[in-house]
Amino acid sequence: MSAEIVVETIAGKIRGIRDRGVEIFKGIPYAEPPLGELRFRPPRKPRPWSGTRDALEYGNMAVQSPNVFALPEDLLRLFTLAGRQKLDEDCLYLNVWTSGREGAQRPVLFWCHGGAFITGSGSSPWSDGANLCRLDDVVVVSFNHRLGALGYLHLEDMADGFEHSGLAGVLDIVAALEWVRDNIARFGGDPGNVTIFGESGGGAKVSVLMAMPPARGLFHKAIVQSGPAVQMANREDGSKTARQMLEHLGLEAASAAELRRLPAEKILEAQVKVLAGVSRAAFADRRRLGFNPVIDGTLFPGGPFAPHAPLASINVPLMIGSNKDEMTLFLGHMPWVTDATFDNLPDALTPYLGDRAAEIVAVYRTAQPKLRPDEIAIAIVSDQGVRAPSLLMADRKLAQEAAPVFVYLFGWETPVLGGRLRSCHTLEIPFVFSNLESAELTGDDPARLPLGEAMSRAWIAFARNDNPGHAGLPVWPAYTTGMRTTMVFDTVCHLDIDPLGTERRVWETRE
Repeated sequence: MSAEIVVETIAGKIRGIRDRGVEIFKGIPYAEPPLGELRFRPPRKPRPWSGTRDALEYGNMAVQSPNVFALPEDLLRLFTLAGRQKLDEDCLYLNVWTSGREGAQRPVLFWCHGGAFITGSGSSPWSDGANLCRLDDVVVVSFNHRLGALGYLHLEDMADGFEHSGLAGVLDIVAALEWVRDNIARFGGDPGNVTIFGESGGGAKVSVLMAMPPARGLFHKAIVQSGPAVQMANREDGSKTARQMLEHLGLEAASAAELRRLPAEKILEAQVKVLAGVSRAAFADRRRLGFNPVIDGTLFPGGPFAPHAPLASINVPLMIGSNKDEMTLFLGHMPWVTDATFDNLPDALTPYLGDRAAEIVAVYRTAQPKLRPDEIAIAIVSDQGVRAPSLLMADRKLAQEAAPVFVYLFGWETPVLGGRLRSCHTLEIPFVFSNLESAELTGDDPARLPLGEAMSRAWIAFARNDNPGHAGLPVWPAYTTGMRTTMVFDTVCHLDIDPLGTERRVWETRE
């Protein structure tokens, strides 16, 4: 039975519901709608309202294209990585789930959704925060922010009136964190204990926030799930993308102000054309191409993890990890993977590996002699695109000698679709949120449920104590370059010392 409840925020009163012990508030404005002359500009504080505003439904999703990763139909049905709300520029809304409002000491888990910087939303059923709040005494926040060209079009170096336009979307996230700082105690959360976490593009958002001085002090721990961002776009990269956009729209730089008057659909059409040229880029390089936060030297000084870990978050503990078979999601159905043989594999991987292709295939075959050619292909591109840069970030964070780092490897394999996805990208999300029962991707074997609880409790323990260890896991020491202790999440969780170390060293030689 649901009951309505009212909370007064700084901007006004909102009405939420209490459902099975959790208080839920959805669609709370954390900034003014970025419409008209506010398009491409940094977010502004929301205007106060009178009366009581309903916070019962998710807000609009950011403007985006459907199926930007060109997944086949059988995969699309399983991956509910966004909600079904209306797409609109008026999208700066957040959601709060809380175990209760008495006191203000609950750790806050602030979820950054995935989808690169071009798709997704904070309203995915996988990231519903209610079950985390039922599992323990916590507050969960999710949100939407500007995506694609509307959030990351760097026009600052070619037109007046576009200051920080290449960072608008990530400045939305800073604004959402400021809302948490100013309001979350009213929901029972501790503004002095906020953990930012995200998967894939959400992990990249966490990485970028760690390097942004405006975000310093707004969060206190960070978790990057299969979303490393070592090097983002520089001003030249951003300007190149902006020029391509203007060209597709038939505009000169001198007429850039017209962009504020064009329908959002026209901007999205041009965005799709620009992204068509990015789709063939190596996964790790995509952080610099297309629509991503642009390093401006001030609000986003550099990196975020090149040439070293960011100083802005030097004292922030980090948990970081990846899934064993990340790229089955994006590439497992591709003919060059499904038809791979050990004879043709080096040629097929040359676009990813260059003249090292044959050498790297040989190393992986020796290290994992039982794997088929298609499995070797997935292992290589998964490590290159996700695991290797994640471990590089861990190493660079450790070099600061200021805050602990914890590393995990998610190895549980889903049985759906005949098991072909194995431990794919995004699979860990419903485990982290204890939403397995509603995540078709995870199948229906009850044996997966204890792993979900073990992972949820690890994330909560890290948010509360700076350490993900808890009674349901083996002892989990902090990561060091000497031991490389890694928690392997599987049906039986276990601690490993430098798992897949031979393969890890393949990528170290490139740094």
